[in-house]
Amino acid sequence: MSITASALRADVYKILDRVLETGEPITIERNGHQLQIIPLRRTSKLDRLVRRESLMGDPDDIVHMDWSHEWHPDPA
Repeated sequence: MSITASALRADVYKILDRVLETGEPITIERNGHQLQIIPLRRTSKLDRLVRRESLMGDPDDIVHMDWSHEWHPDPA
């Protein structure tokens, strides 16, 4: 992503947080030159996962469910 120095000044904390959360560098254009803000340590995609509530019940029940009424050989 590339932004101007004015855009950086307007939302500096929001932009810095985004770089930290996504690991994506930001390029800043200033007087015909480019600078980059990059995190020193890239974050893993797994680190950014949001914890979800687990399914209740026995996983084997899902494996043995009958889905034949949902399946159609020709979707057209």
